[in-house]
Amino acid sequence: MSPVPERCAFHRSIIASGARVCAGALLLWGAAFGTPRASAQSAGAPDSGARQLAYPAARRSDQVNDYFGVQIADPYRWLEDTDSPETRAWIAAENRLTSSYLSAIPQRARIRERLTALWNYPKYGLPFRRGHALFFTENTGLQQQPVLYVQESEKSAPHVLLDPNTLSSDGTVALSVFAVSERGRYLGYGTQVSGSDWEELHVRDVRHGSDLPDTLRWVKFSQIAWTHDEKGFFYSRYDAPASDSALRGANRNQKVYYHRVGTPQERDVLIYESPGHPDWLVTAETSDDGEYVLLTVRDGTDRRNRLYYIDLGSARSPKVNNPVVRLLDEGNASYRFVDNGGQVFYVQTDLDAPNGRLVAIDINRRERRFWRTVIPEDTDVLEQVHVIDNRLIATYLHDAHSLVRFFEVGGAPSGELPLPGMGTVGGPSGRPTDTEMYYSFTSFLQPPAVYRYDLEHDSATLWRAPQLAFDTSRYETRQLFFTSKDGTRVPMFITARKNLALDGTHPTLLSAYGGFGVSVTPTFSPAQLVWLEMGGIYAVANVRGGGEYGEEWHHAGMLDRKQNVFDDFIAAAEYLVREKYTSPSHLAMQGASNGGLLVGAVMTQRPDLFAAALPAVGVMDMLRFQKFTIGWAWVSEYGSSDDSAQFEVLRRYSPLHNIHAGTRYPATLVTTADHDDRVVPGHSFKFAAALQAAQSGSAPVLIRIESKAGHGGGTPTDKRIDESTDALAFLVRVLGMP
Repeated sequence: MSPVPERCAFHRSIIASGARVCAGALLLWGAAFGTPRASAQSAGAPDSGARQLAYPAARRSDQVNDYFGVQIADPYRWLEDTDSPETRAWIAAENRLTSSYLSAIPQRARIRERLTALWNYPKYGLPFRRGHALFFTENTGLQQQPVLYVQESEKSAPHVLLDPNTLSSDGTVALSVFAVSERGRYLGYGTQVSGSDWEELHVRDVRHGSDLPDTLRWVKFSQIAWTHDEKGFFYSRYDAPASDSALRGANRNQKVYYHRVGTPQERDVLIYESPGHPDWLVTAETSDDGEYVLLTVRDGTDRRNRLYYIDLGSARSPKVNNPVVRLLDEGNASYRFVDNGGQVFYVQTDLDAPNGRLVAIDINRRERRFWRTVIPEDTDVLEQVHVIDNRLIATYLHDAHSLVRFFEVGGAPSGELPLPGMGTVGGPSGRPTDTEMYYSFTSFLQPPAVYRYDLEHDSATLWRAPQLAFDTSRYETRQLFFTSKDGTRVPMFITARKNLALDGTHPTLLSAYGGFGVSVTPTFSPAQLVWLEMGGIYAVANVRGGGEYGEEWHHAGMLDRKQNVFDDFIAAAEYLVREKYTSPSHLAMQGASNGGLLVGAVMTQRPDLFAAALPAVGVMDMLRFQKFTIGWAWVSEYGSSDDSAQFEVLRRYSPLHNIHAGTRYPATLVTTADHDDRVVPGHSFKFAAALQAAQSGSAPVLIRIESKAGHGGGTPTDKRIDESTDALAFLVRVLGMP
């Protein structure tokens, strides 16, 4: 999960990452099925060779935690210390077992070969302009990290501005946040090492392609907001942590600083801190006219926020030390600054509008009675609004897929962007004075294509579109709706071969996320093509807890209503079985992070319904998640075991605490990484150890622990292909596929 929903770097599923799950998110996992044998095993049936597995010894301590008089055993607490010799020995032993198991699968080499071939296509980031130059990222196919390019004019050829592949020998240093100054003189950029959320910021001279001495450390969950004089930028950072707690210690007391180019970090100017609210997260952005800095202040991952600003006085000579003005300080709704016309701010909000609306606020008459609604609430969810060419470009979700509508600045509708089908729009990018915008479109069967839209002539042209050696015309995506336990109507996407015979024999992978108001929309991945090519069905359920139908849908799956998320997912699986898409012996589930929690909860509640489970970087210990790194920020979503009533809710579904000895659990491959400082690997370690000890029957329970990787952001291509290959190979074996 992400502490800042607008800038997450990880929300992804094993097959595909939803563009609505996070902007710029990368596919990190993959899975595929082949045609099943006629004698496919039933759910929980033995995997051939599984009886020979000897799990590494995991010491059971006598650790007991007291929660309001309730004694809860925590025998694997020692596994939370990732770097202890005992834990490192356990990790090595588990990885040896998993490697041995996977390397014995004959299809593994062919899976990797096919996956690598399909992965080898160009991937483009959304272009944007600064000054006269165009900036964009591109990965030619199998590069470890995407490369940042600059194109000085329409007629000139692009050239490399920053190639992260040169920053390490193994591709584990990635480009994270970056921003170009107003006239294109400087690039401010962050690097992250081995997937950690910690970033180090640098400044590069765009014209000369060389770095200045500037190095800013202990940055996390930040943006880079340049002042228009190009002399410096605002960013968010933490105090330096203790050396032994950088990857596990709680991150609190985030502050905003202003850094002047060419000066050491210790001379940065403190702009904002909230010592009375150590759990507040704050990010800065500069208005397009350069006259204001906007501060978005959140209490953890609560989608409700506060909106403050600093009047810089002048874009040419900004006064960064001017006082912070608390524009919207109630913390009673979501407020997103869109643009301003002088002292009138355009703000997107869900106040009194769960599906979102756009309002105009005169900062001199900020009382709510003076607000003017520019774009009213609709039956579709308003995702975001941009001002480009002095028009309002509004992106909506209609049943979890994108629509884009145009409005005049006053709010009058002025048309809709034609889209090629049911999919997801990325962007658009552009500024109020631009006469063009760029956007991307993708679907389950189409990799992201980038379009340039001429706003003066209302015409779209294709800017970049990858070509794949794969015939997608044989497949289709359909959207259907099923009924959950309490009667709620829930949507689901199903992608499969056309004219599929519904005979209950098809291997099916069911995915969902269900949390933090994050919407999962159609997206593409090469692993998904492998899946389809081998005869599988890929299903995505838009369960409650997400944002597909606005804040009401989100609220219906959080805190004491979290069980609705699991009930929706179970109902989706039962629908697939009932309608004979598949059967329990052919059904697998997967999810990552909050989605890993979903998989862990469902497999402990309904182990009979699935043959395989792939929980990735999951939040498995719901009684201790708030004690590590940014975990405290999720209390607004989950609740906390420090509260007696919330403790009882969490205890009822916490995956770790609902494992029962003697139960036949699905074949399980747990995945995590040693540098995950978002959901610390101790969650997965404890869950895997407990599940191995409890498993009845011979379905394997394995854990794959990646080295020099984190929660997902910045993972190099070869690691992503390896991870996807191993997930596919595991499923091929445990589902008895040829």
